[in-house]
Amino acid sequence: MSSPAGQDDAHNTNQHDPDRQRADQQGSTSTWNVPNALTAFRLVLVPLFAIVLLSHPHDTGWRILSTVIFVLAIFTDFLDGRIARKYHIITTFGKLADPIADKALTGMAFIGLSIIGELWWWVTIVILVREWGITLLRFVVLRYGVMAARKGGKIKTVLQAVALGLLLLPLPHWLLPLGWVVMAAAFVVTVVTGVDYLLEANRMRRAALRGAAPPAAGTETSDRPDGS
Repeated sequence: MSSPAGQDDAHNTNQHDPDRQRADQQGSTSTWNVPNALTAFRLVLVPLFAIVLLSHPHDTGWRILSTVIFVLAIFTDFLDGRIARKYHIITTFGKLADPIADKALTGMAFIGLSIIGELWWWVTIVILVREWGITLLRFVVLRYGVMAARKGGKIKTVLQAVALGLLLLPLPHWLLPLGWVVMAAAFVVTVVTGVDYLLEANRMRRAALRGAAPPAAGTETSDRPDGS
């Protein structure tokens, strides 16, 4: 049996050790928390969104319904990230499932719009190669450090969501150019930020090969990077 003095020493050590406190907090976080439930819900919405969009692509009511489902899924992405960051929730499920859910949703939207003839296939292919490529790259470079989300990535995420929402809606002809302008902006920012992430990954790799520690990316406060 531990002595009271030994227990007090251990308690005081934990109090003055931020890393230990974070580890204890993260280790006690249940997989099934609110952010993860929202992520799982978003994964369920992806096939539902695909069915609604592709079943009757030229029916106004169905197009509006598909847009509503898409916006709801996007909102869950915003909400789960906000909750996870506020309460410092980090789980293995969240690290894996959240980016998969995000890319599956936007990927289905891009592919669906191309299937129904609302978006050129080359735009969809370039964007999806960038999206999935950078997501995989972030996992690969974990051996060198955490590649922090950048402001450009957040802007890209917002532009893509708005552009997809506008193209999903059955807009009147005079409003159609608005969707194309936002999509063009989203395309440019997507490509530019993709190149930026590639350069950052190469910088981290070269720093590791030189034996120099990469600059600290900050404390990991949630399992959901805010844009990439």
